[in-house]
Amino acid sequence: MPALKKIASTVISAALLSGLALTPAFAADKDKQDDKQPKPPSTMSSLGGEQLAKTGPQVNLGPGAPVLPKKLSGRSWVVADAESGDILAAHNAHWRLPPASTLKMLFADTVLPALQPTTLTHTVKDSDLAGVGEGSSLVGIKEDHTYTVHDLWLGVFLRSGNDAVHVLSEMYGGVPKTVTAMQKHAEELQALDTTVVSPDGYDAPGQVSSAYDLTLIARSGMQKKDFREYAATASADFPGEEKKGKKRESFEIQNTNRLITGDNGVDPYKGIAGVKNGYTTHAGNTFTGVAERDGRVLLVTVMNPSAEESHAVYKEAAHLLDWGFAASGKVTPVGQLVPPKSVDTGSANGGKGAQPAAGADQGSGGQAKAAHAATAGQGSGGVGIALAVVGGMLVVLAAGVFLVNRRWPVPGLTRRTPATADATEPVKPADPAEKAEEAEPKASVGATETAESTESAGPAASASAGPTAPTEKS
Repeated sequence: MPALKKIASTVISAALLSGLALTPAFAADKDKQDDKQPKPPSTMSSLGGEQLAKTGPQVNLGPGAPVLPKKLSGRSWVVADAESGDILAAHNAHWRLPPASTLKMLFADTVLPALQPTTLTHTVKDSDLAGVGEGSSLVGIKEDHTYTVHDLWLGVFLRSGNDAVHVLSEMYGGVPKTVTAMQKHAEELQALDTTVVSPDGYDAPGQVSSAYDLTLIARSGMQKKDFREYAATASADFPGEEKKGKKRESFEIQNTNRLITGDNGVDPYKGIAGVKNGYTTHAGNTFTGVAERDGRVLLVTVMNPSAEESHAVYKEAAHLLDWGFAASGKVTPVGQLVPPKSVDTGSANGGKGAQPAAGADQGSGGQAKAAHAATAGQGSGGVGIALAVVGGMLVVLAAGVFLVNRRWPVPGLTRRTPATADATEPVKPADPAEKAEEAEPKASVGATETAESTESAGPAASASAGPTAPTEKS
């Protein structure tokens, strides 16, 4: 027995010594992994406030304010009051990062006023789709087929279709002209971290934006009726293949924004009203959203969370929105969303002089009479209401359709209204629209670049109009 005890003691001692010896190695490996993570630049823009130029989480908690959510892994994020422009909290707000399909918000905000979805149609040519990047997310547009502009905007907003973006860009005057116009509009909005190279957000050298800029861009887009309606659309019918002598069939497309439609592990968010998500392997997952509760409207942007769990970008955005609604009125803002250059704010806080900018809330939009109501689902402690319109052709979220009284922040900037209907016209938005990629990769995805998830009931993913290799997504 003494011999056995001695042997056991020796084994335990050896194990302890081995563990102690390995601990520094494990720590060193972790440090090396941390060193490989990109770091924000030491100097960033101070536009909107000096605190926004700092790295790391920025928040000024007051009495009774909740602490920030734990385990936020986004490289950059912003949560702001859409009406006042107050930034409630931020993390590396001006870090210039690849935006992926969230850049389609800028595309829509730039191009939609010029290509309003009334009765205009377009027959697609081969050249319209020539520039669609390999592995792009597609809605399923085919050459020699005719689509309305309304169809194309649905393809942009719901399916994040790069094919739809390129067709609209050609209608606008070509991709180079579109990119130039987008860059000019970004500068007008004072989205000065943004450099546009591709209109759809597809990865391109030098193409960057920031959480701050994407929030500015979303705020601009949400001033416009048609933009809001497209951004809030949960599902719609999209034209299928044209066959001689036969009625053209359609297939359903769904919004790739998981805070609107929900998915495994993520519920529709209470009060969500859009706006846009994106994904490429270079950009990671990106998302900008807007939501309303109890008369308060918040914007959130999250860029490239490192968490490996499915739908991390939506979960972190939802946590930040929950925090923002709970913290409103209990924190001192860390900065402001600045107005566009052309807007007369009247005073530092957007007083009586604030005027609507050109194009605000204009267009042919207007919802048709509701055919039936449906429940969107349980979301972060509440239920979102979906409204079917145009005989079931288009579904929009009533919880997030806003009327805008003024374009830029003043008290009562926006108010929620029920999605009632215009008896005669189908919903045909007429404002800048954008949407490209979405699907965040599941744990099983191994490709270096993955196209966005195919959730439409039709042939969106296999569209012959452009490459479908699952490599890039924007």
